[in-house]
Order: sequence, then C-alpha cells, then structure tokens
Amino acid sequence: MDLADGVEEYLASLRSERGLAGNTVTAYRRDLDQYRRVIEADATVAVDDVTPALVDRFVTWLGSQGWSAATVARKIAAVRGLHRFLVAEDLTEVDATGTIESPGRTASLPKALTVDEVEALLVAPHPSSRLGLRDRALLELMYASGARVAETIGIAVEDLDLEARTALVTGKGSRQRVVPLGRHAVDAIERYLPVRLELKLGGADPGWLFLNARGAKLSRQGVFLIVRRHGLTAGIDPSRLSPHVLRHSAATHMVEGGADLRTVQEILGHASISTTQIYTRVSPQFLLEVFVTSHPRSR
Repeated sequence: MDLADGVEEYLASLRSERGLAGNTVTAYRRDLDQYRRVIEADATVAVDDVTPALVDRFVTWLGSQGWSAATVARKIAAVRGLHRFLVAEDLTEVDATGTIESPGRTASLPKALTVDEVEALLVAPHPSSRLGLRDRALLELMYASGARVAETIGIAVEDLDLEARTALVTGKGSRQRVVPLGRHAVDAIERYLPVRLELKLGGADPGWLFLNARGAKLSRQGVFLIVRRHGLTAGIDPSRLSPHVLRHSAATHMVEGGADLRTVQEILGHASISTTQIYTRVSPQFLLEVFVTSHPRSR
C-alpha cells in the first residue's frame, strides 16, 4: 500500500471512527500532505518502506520552517497518529515514528469498555429485523474474536465452523488464523444465517458472511456506523467507542480473565508479543491482584 492510500484510510477513520469535524480532518490532511511531500521528494513511498530516517527528514524540515513549538508539535502528532493507525490496522508492522522524541511524551493505553458496557452494546440491535440480526451477529463475532474490521468483513460463510465454534480470518499478507467463537457469537450467527440471503436483491450469493442492506459485502464504513449507532442506543459516549475499541476491549477482558499473552497474541493476530504486552498495563489493579495471589514474596 502506498503512503497516500494509508493517509486516506487514516483520514477516513478520523471522520467515521472518531467523529472529527470536517475542518479538523482538513487540518490533518494538510499536515500529512506536507509530510508526504517531504519524505517522497525522490519517489513514491510505500507504508512498509517508511523508515525512522525518513521521519527524521521531516522533523528536520519542520525545524527549519520557523514555526512555533506548538505548530511543530501538532504536525508531529499528526504523523505519529498516522503511523500508529497503520500498525493498529495491520497495514504495516513497524511504527517508524517510535524514535521521535517529544517532551513529556507518555505511552497511550488502549481505551477499553467495561464488561457491562459491552453487554449493553451487544444486546442493542433489535432481533426482530434482518439488519438487527446481522448487527448482533457482527458485534458478537467482533467481540468474541477481537478481529479487526478488515478481517471481519473479509470472512466468508465457508470460513465458519459453527460446530467447532471457530472462524478462519485472513490478516495482512494473506496470513490466516483460526479464532474462537463463544456460544453467544455462534447463537447470534445461527439466527442471522437463515435471513442473510434475504438482504440480497437476486443474483449469485456473494459468499461474504456480512452483507449490507443491498446484498453486497459490508464495508469498513458500514461497520463503523453500525458500532456507533448501537453504542448510542446502549448509552455509550461516541467518543469512547469504535470498532477498534471493541477489539481493545476483547483483549483487555481476556487478559483480566487470566488469559496468557501468547494465547491473546495468537487470537488477535499480533506479529510480535510486544504489541500484545500493552494490555498488561490497562488494568494495574488486576496485575496487583495477580501478584498478591501468586508471588511468594508478596505476602
């Protein structure tokens, strides 16, 4: 994927997932266009080819423009946000901005919903309609598996094994993994499947598990809107909810429930255990309880 396409994906997520105003997204675009012009001075750059040296080239250029410290910090934040998004969405494996130094910089932690909030979200879709059944199955599958948006909409009906309670998902580089589906997710999918083809308007079955109201493959934007709409019904602040937050919540709740990090890494499809380790920092109280009950020198 070219960096330009990565920027477009990021800006789309800012609009739909974070609900930023149009003029704010325009400011992000302006900053990221400057970034691309500087690091692509010689040739078009793919997201996998962005290196810390290229990012440093941009930072050096910023320092030569005579802008205020606040303006420079804002532009660097836009670039850092872009690359964190690319890593989080598995569009690249390495955050090229990891070496950028910022005064007072602190590592951001995943935003996780409480278990009660997730429960409220999952029961928000109305089961009396085809779209309600679809949305319930979608949300249950995403929370059960921790699958990314692109992975979720890429699941075909034939990728399901409801008897074994698993689904085959395909991540970056066509890497595939089997993810577990709990009883609630399986039940929701079984209720959705009989009405799934009623969403079609004739023609061949497209094969995808989740279809939109016109019978075509559900889009990323469609998933964002579904999650946001049912979050509002569940009384969850829209600024705290997105498909990626649901993934974070699944991982956090697994760790809090006692799952080991290697298992969580395999379920989420993280290339490195270091990515999964961030979930050990989202619940310090849980870690303290584990320490007190398991460490021989804690008592």
